[in-house]
Amino acid sequence: MLLRFDLLGPLTVSREGQPLDLGSVKQRLLLAFLLARPGEAVRADELVNALWGDQPPASAGANIRTYVRGLRQALDHDGRIATTSGGYLLRMAPDERDLDRFDSAAARGRDALTSGDPARAEAELADALALWRGPALAGLPLPRPLSRWVGQLAERRLLAEEDHAGTKVALGASAQVIPRLRALLDRHPLRQRAWGHLMTGLYHSGDVAGALAAFRRARQVLAEETGMDPGPELIRLHDDILHHRFLPTVASPRVDRPAARPPRTRPEQLPIAAPGFVGRHAQLARLDAAIGEPADGPTTVVISAVCGMAGIGKTALALHWAHRVAGRFPDGQLHVNLRGYDGAESVSPADALLGFLEALDVPLARIPSSLDARIGLYRSLLANRQMLIVLDNARDADQVRPLLPGAGRCVVVVTSRDQLSTLVAAEGARLLTLDVLTDTESMHLLRNRVDADRLDAEPTAVAEMIEAAGRLPLALSIVAARVAIRPTFPLDAIAAELRPPGTRLEVLADGDVRRVFSWSYQALGPDAARLFRLLGLHPGPELSGAAAAALLGWPRAAVTPVVRELTRLHLLTEHHPDRYAFHDLLRSYAAELAQQADQAEGHQAHRRLYDHYLHSAYPAARLVQPQWTPVTPSPALAGNIHVPLGDQDAALVWFAAERHVLLRVIRQAAVTGFDGYAWQLAWALTTFLAPRGLWQDQLAAQQAALDAAERLGDLDAQAIANRLLGRAASRLGQHDAAGERLLRAISLYEQLGDQGGLAQTLHNYTEHCFLLGRRDEALTHAREALRLCRLAGNRAGEGRALNAIGYIHAVEGDYAQAIADCTAALTQLRLIDDRNGQAATLDSLGFAHHRLGDHQQAVSCYEQSVELFRDSADRYHQAETLTRLGETRAVMGDVAAAAAAWHLASSLYDELGDPAADDARRRLAELDLVPQ
Repeated sequence: MLLRFDLLGPLTVSREGQPLDLGSVKQRLLLAFLLARPGEAVRADELVNALWGDQPPASAGANIRTYVRGLRQALDHDGRIATTSGGYLLRMAPDERDLDRFDSAAARGRDALTSGDPARAEAELADALALWRGPALAGLPLPRPLSRWVGQLAERRLLAEEDHAGTKVALGASAQVIPRLRALLDRHPLRQRAWGHLMTGLYHSGDVAGALAAFRRARQVLAEETGMDPGPELIRLHDDILHHRFLPTVASPRVDRPAARPPRTRPEQLPIAAPGFVGRHAQLARLDAAIGEPADGPTTVVISAVCGMAGIGKTALALHWAHRVAGRFPDGQLHVNLRGYDGAESVSPADALLGFLEALDVPLARIPSSLDARIGLYRSLLANRQMLIVLDNARDADQVRPLLPGAGRCVVVVTSRDQLSTLVAAEGARLLTLDVLTDTESMHLLRNRVDADRLDAEPTAVAEMIEAAGRLPLALSIVAARVAIRPTFPLDAIAAELRPPGTRLEVLADGDVRRVFSWSYQALGPDAARLFRLLGLHPGPELSGAAAAALLGWPRAAVTPVVRELTRLHLLTEHHPDRYAFHDLLRSYAAELAQQADQAEGHQAHRRLYDHYLHSAYPAARLVQPQWTPVTPSPALAGNIHVPLGDQDAALVWFAAERHVLLRVIRQAAVTGFDGYAWQLAWALTTFLAPRGLWQDQLAAQQAALDAAERLGDLDAQAIANRLLGRAASRLGQHDAAGERLLRAISLYEQLGDQGGLAQTLHNYTEHCFLLGRRDEALTHAREALRLCRLAGNRAGEGRALNAIGYIHAVEGDYAQAIADCTAALTQLRLIDDRNGQAATLDSLGFAHHRLGDHQQAVSCYEQSVELFRDSADRYHQAETLTRLGETRAVMGDVAAAAAAWHLASSLYDELGDPAADDARRRLAELDLVPQ
């Protein structure tokens, strides 16, 4: 059902002529913001900023959702406002906004003027102006972004009024238009085009003296307000009136000066585009889409903002596209390098406008001195032109705004390292953020610059060079040049130069990668620059806002604007909410800066970082594996920044996000002399790794932990690391190493007199012996573990030892004893709510019942076990039990259920990267059944 959205006056929405209730002022402002950007996803944080500025209430997000719900109810639930990722989108049908109808009618009127049909032009422009019921969005308290947009609409209205006045004069209706022009000039006395229409109308109505008086008044006002003389058009018109050089007819569409004039200058300022451009197909398509089909072209000013880190290829993309479409702009192209980040003094808007005005054939003596006057003249000259304007290397939105046309059919492309978010919010710029090239595009770039035979001869070296350059176009171009000027060098030798991360920037020094990065760094404020240096101490591959706060030693909330400054300049990328990453070369640059800075500051920053991770990971570990015997972590530093986690699910999510980070942190802590943090973090991380069967990660973490513990001479830590290292080695089939580590742990626990640790290690050694087929020895160790657990009153250990004994009995064929032992174990584990231990015991019971032929009971045990393993986030053992459940189902003839169990098991193993997935798929294939 068609709606009418009327903005050109007080904001109203109607359906079939009936107005709709739009609710509160804030709700109407939200609708106005969406109406300003129809069909475009508007982020919720932009809406919050628009409605409340820099100090939104704590309930701002909830309030936005309430306003959206109210608007959806008002618009009759017809799907007008769609929820997008992080924001909202208003769907519009053609011409539902009065603004669109105004623009269409005004464009038709101008086309009629151009084709010499002033009567049709007058009718179309009159229809366009009749849509205005007052100032746009009248009566609303407009925030800054909407106020700017409304100002642009007012400029479009004034241009239409001037065009309409011109058509009336051309049609001989000067008497009708003179009062309207006088009223317009009372409100806007600096509009030289309107003065020209007034002078022409007065002249054609026979009031030559009035026309000359109007010129004198215009000259006086311009001198008083701007300090400049009238422009060349108005001066020539004054001269024509003085000498009566108007043609007799007044029907010409060229109402200002019907006499012949010299053709206006067509600037062509685009610099040469670099040859060999590759990739960016999606971005080129978006730039094309923004200006429409060649037959149509833009009907209003179109702004595209190309953003990204230094060296990413922003200028290359902008110039490649600009040259490709230059023919679609009959009035030419303007270009300026604003030098926002190139180390020299950036180009001021006033200087950029000076260059543009000269290119537009304005004599230097006629170019006003004030910035506002230059902006006004520039926009007046562009109002009836169709030009392409490239504003390259902008520092920020404030440097760009004065260079934007106010109306007309111009297209602007801005490139910047800044995100230009305010330009997107206020001026409706379309944002294109560039990422690094793909591997294929990187190869194409090299082929455009290097002999293909050399590349084909050493594919491994080529892949290494691409990886070392981080697929950054600037770095790849430097590598290509390095290869090209060394035609006799094997590519592997050049790749070898790039292998050490610490020397890559030195190797790429010929192309000034370090210098290009330094310009972005120098643009930072002191706090952001300090954080950037300290981020060079972080091992990667990504970090959270809390980790950044820890490096700075600031409260979490205080670091947000500093991190935002880094992301705004693309020195840091927020690739997921509150997850930030460096490009590898930027990381190397930050690390260089950190090395050059105060080493004492770096040492303290490392300590705060490791303290943050330990006192976030340790509580998470206790939530994930509450039955594990805890260690005693180092006391938290004063002002410790940690991530509070409310439950096991939150802890699992945190570990999943930080797993790769923690592995690097553990290694780095050990290397930088923080051995206590290293082994304690390794213990905490293993509570997450072990239940997932991530044995390789566990092996790496515990090896670093063991080295750290031995340097400290901490026997407790050594015993823990040896035990967990032995368990990982056992699962990986490294049985000799596993036996050695577990026996060393047993020896240490005996030396320490730690019966609980000894019992746990004997339990692990039982598993080791069992895997090697030494079942009698395994049973002996299991019974000793049981004895020690009972002496210590350790019910969890007692239950697990009983389960191990029962399982060994089951494998040996003593099913009755196995069921008795495992039932006793289950009773103990249920008393203390050890769900993971219960799951393992039910799995053993399922195995025993299966061997006895009691398949239904086996299925019941296995299904309970699967559920408990799932609840305790133990995916590895869940997959093992699913495999056995499938075996029982298959024996029972329930092929579909067996296939379902094995299919889920294979999926879990695949997620864990465990080769047991192949066995599960083999079982499926033997069933000859496609999994559902």
